[in-house]
Amino acid sequence: MITALRGTVDILPPDTALWQHVEQCARDVFARYGFAEMRTPIFEQTDLFVRSIGDTTDIVEKEMYTFPDRKGRSLTLRPEGTACIVRACLEHKLFAPGKLLKFFYTGPMFRYERPQAGRQRQFHQTGVELFGTYSPLADADVIAMMVHFLEYAGVNKVLVQLNTLGDAESRAAYCTALRAYVMPLFAQLCPDCQRRAERNVLRVLDCKVPSCKAIFSAPNVPRTTTTLSAAAQQHYDAVRRALDALKTPYVEDPRLVRGLDYYTHTIFEVRHGALGAQDALGGGGRYDGLVKQMGGPETGAVGFGIGLERLVIALRGTHTSPHERPPDVALVALDATALQDNLVLAALLRAKGLSVLSNYDLQSVKAQMRQANNAGAAWVILQGEDERSQSLVKLKNMRAGTERLCTLDEAISHLTSSNP
Repeated sequence: MITALRGTVDILPPDTALWQHVEQCARDVFARYGFAEMRTPIFEQTDLFVRSIGDTTDIVEKEMYTFPDRKGRSLTLRPEGTACIVRACLEHKLFAPGKLLKFFYTGPMFRYERPQAGRQRQFHQTGVELFGTYSPLADADVIAMMVHFLEYAGVNKVLVQLNTLGDAESRAAYCTALRAYVMPLFAQLCPDCQRRAERNVLRVLDCKVPSCKAIFSAPNVPRTTTTLSAAAQQHYDAVRRALDALKTPYVEDPRLVRGLDYYTHTIFEVRHGALGAQDALGGGGRYDGLVKQMGGPETGAVGFGIGLERLVIALRGTHTSPHERPPDVALVALDATALQDNLVLAALLRAKGLSVLSNYDLQSVKAQMRQANNAGAAWVILQGEDERSQSLVKLKNMRAGTERLCTLDEAISHLTSSNP
């Protein structure tokens, strides 16, 4: 038997109803904020991710699905969405001075990681990207929108963790301070962190090795907020004031970093207790230099990504997940002629917006009624030789337990009027 590959899962009913709910909530909320959907290919040139994410990040060094095509070009299944959106904007010449661009995306991403609850090798994200402004008000609005979306989907009591990496000057100063802290401890670091300390010291803070995590969670580890330039401090202060004005609660976490090299200034994560140790639902931040780095103009940008697997787990924990829509009406055939008539009747009812449960094989009336009841059908239409001889059908209200004979037109009118 061939089974799904490790790190991939089949999403089956009734879980698909919960996924559809989450995806529709994203479309509803993001549209209210003026974001339009963009869809990009699931594989791109490998260099796109190396240049944007950073060649010393865990994603590029360890986690990307990279392969040559038949012409020998190096391609990679997308590990994240931002670089793809930026590439599409550049390719289609969407950037223009003074023009605000707002996009959202939803779809599968791919990273070779150890599978665990809420983390698969093929996983799904929804996210937003906002281009064309350096304003700290945009940072706050995007964070508030992320919380709005999660609450709208049914996840409450989320925790926003907030930090800043500052501008280029601030980041350079912080890297100098962090390297000064790290180098005396060099021999105690794992091989990966020893390499990171020399190539891109900020990445040591991403390490998941317990001994390294202990080193970098010590109270005397340098904090990003201690090396901010005056301009970076002003930006961060303005973000916090705007979040306060929006009544979006947050906690500051001076040790928070994100696993992508393109972030500048504001960074944030949103966490939820229903997820256990891996409690991050998603996160994001500002990435003002990425568009220029990829060959475009100087462009302010901010965005976030949310893992849908983890969001679905969090929703299950709240007991507010939606169920699949039960059929409005079930059609019960008392003989073979009625079975064929029901095929046409089902098409007519569906064209009028009703969901219909109908069979292809003749079963006992008892079995068909049990099927209708188990499916949660609100109404049942029964047809057989007796009803046909009178040009009538039997319409049964499953909730009230009442039934009556009526014409087919009367039954259709009643069903469509009670299901606008």
